[in-house]
Amino acid sequence: MKIGIANDSAMAAEALRRVIAASEHQVAWIARNGRDAVRLCADLPPDLVLMDLAMPVLDGIEATRQIMRAHPCAILIVTANPQDQPGQVFRALGAGALDVTATPVLLGQADGAAALLAKIRTIGKLVAGAAAHAGAATAGAAAAAAAPTGPLKRLVAIGASTGGPVVLARLLSRWRPPPDTAAVVVQHIDAAFAGRLAQWLDGQAISPVRPICDGDALEGGVVQLARTNDHLRLAPGQRLHYDAHPRDAVYRPSIDVFFDSVARHWERDAIGILLTGMGRDGAAGLLALRRAGKATIAQDQASCAVYGMPRAAAELGAAERILAPDAIAAVLPGASAASGASSILRTDD
Repeated sequence: MKIGIANDSAMAAEALRRVIAASEHQVAWIARNGRDAVRLCADLPPDLVLMDLAMPVLDGIEATRQIMRAHPCAILIVTANPQDQPGQVFRALGAGALDVTATPVLLGQADGAAALLAKIRTIGKLVAGAAAHAGAATAGAAAAAAAPTGPLKRLVAIGASTGGPVVLARLLSRWRPPPDTAAVVVQHIDAAFAGRLAQWLDGQAISPVRPICDGDALEGGVVQLARTNDHLRLAPGQRLHYDAHPRDAVYRPSIDVFFDSVARHWERDAIGILLTGMGRDGAAGLLALRRAGKATIAQDQASCAVYGMPRAAAELGAAERILAPDAIAAVLPGASAASGASSILRTDD
């Protein structure tokens, strides 16, 4: 891949250049500030930009936003100590960046370059469209395994990728799952940042946001968030488990895997929601939910940072409704009557 580097630190930029030069990729250009990165993306379009967050003239968040608006390309946030600046990281992801990792020169570990190249390889597969359905769940009709127990009546299953954190924050700041409704989110993000994402969303949302531990039960009135690179599955008995298989899945955790498990093991009302993201993950799973008689929604193109996954769902006929985030919040169970919108659920539990 042709890779652009946007970093105002000469040491960091040189470290990134060396990592790329020692790989099968090539450096397209080096920008010392966000404004130059935006210009170079227009003049010499790269396959991927390694974008720092703190830069003069134009920071990485705004540069990402402008690039995705005018000259879209894959963007990986590479910055010092990303774990210490979760708000900026998630705003950059919301602006359209695909993922985040620490600058190798500042990691102080021999595996820093290997970690960066692994991220680049994964993004390369997404950009090329290779293995778009790798590990995706079969989109066949659900085979219910066991009736759910307990007071829960509904499940809202949400999948998101590129641009997802900011959209999730907006959605969850406008919607509170009622006590009889479980809400589970699968967001494509490295496990190292999943806990931080849960904390950040918890500060934005009306309801508590909690990371999911293996074996946790579905819980009403809160938002539960997948927290590992393994795939989240719903098992009979309303328990949530992580599974490393399929190991060759490009998307980890896979939204398709989770949606398909809901289609198979949840007999009551459910809504599947597929938000912004690159690729096709979640489209087949959303179709499985629709074929199982569940309600399904995809985010509309105008509000998406990247209209990949929702587009794939629309093309498959998996989404009953295509809505902006505020409109999604307005049709969910427990939405304020003042919104004037009716719930998407069709039953009267």
